[in-house]
Amino acid sequence: MNTTASHDTIRAVQWHGDRLRLLDQRRLPAEEIWFDSTTSGDVTQAIRDLAVRGAPAIGIAAAWGVVLAAKTGEDLPAAMATLRAARPTAVNLMWALDRMKARVDSGADAAALEAEAQAIQDEDLAANRHMGELGAALIAPGSHVMTHCNTGSLATAGYGTALGVIRAGVEAGRIEQVFAGETRPWQQGARLTMWELVRDGIPARLIADSAASHLMKDGKVTWVIVGADRIAANGDTANKIGTYQLAIAARHHGVKFMVVAPSTTVDMATASGDDIEIELRDATELLSVSGTRTVIEGAEAWNPVFDVTPAELIDAIVTERGVILKPDEVQMRSMFP
Repeated sequence: MNTTASHDTIRAVQWHGDRLRLLDQRRLPAEEIWFDSTTSGDVTQAIRDLAVRGAPAIGIAAAWGVVLAAKTGEDLPAAMATLRAARPTAVNLMWALDRMKARVDSGADAAALEAEAQAIQDEDLAANRHMGELGAALIAPGSHVMTHCNTGSLATAGYGTALGVIRAGVEAGRIEQVFAGETRPWQQGARLTMWELVRDGIPARLIADSAASHLMKDGKVTWVIVGADRIAANGDTANKIGTYQLAIAARHHGVKFMVVAPSTTVDMATASGDDIEIELRDATELLSVSGTRTVIEGAEAWNPVFDVTPAELIDAIVTERGVILKPDEVQMRSMFP
């Protein structure tokens, strides 16, 4: 498959030898602001504050945080513990830190840790490209698709998971139109996904989150394509809040539902979605837009960041290891023994 640079120009996590340079995703699309992290604490804060976000990107950034800790003489176990606590739901964070810890425990020096972090980042990009090919092959030529949140280059080493499938599908002539949900309260779809799609010349339209079912009813969508922050052993999938209701609507309207994530997002130690910890963030995020309060003082809010889509509502899980159609525990354990 042709994966030219025409639809793949963004790299938001960049290592510069003694610092980690990150594109501040809180400022997009109004400003493209880069900032440098020079300590593991800087990286932890960037993850916690959503300056860097997306499960694979969080894991990659955390790996570089360990490198920074080693280079600056920090206490490595303490630094890794702090990084691990930055976000609780995305399993990629834990996986990357476990991989770095294994190297630390084996006596790796800062140079070896740097090589390991670079390998984690390079492997993610390669996995995304392969998943793009696998997922795009499931989509009929000329299709219109819908996506949720941001699963592109901003959320990964590059190319993206669900957006990687979309990029590959556009290149192959299988996708003619993308609809992106706005994704309240942080508006990752509106601010970030549309920024990526427009920047890379992919035909895209923004829709309100509440317009998704109406769009499906009108027959304008054949696939919903989303990423994942954690996939349980039975195929249940945690992803950005709002994903579950999209899956319900898709099933009702005969629209196919695809989850795209690297194998590092699969957590076979978690039996089902019931066992996934769902991160709750500050209610003020829901009561405000870009820091400006829009709801009356005294109002309360509930602000879960993720929800869990049951495996029975998922038509395909795509990882770099292959495609699982109609996922269940037997198929999951066959691919991820």
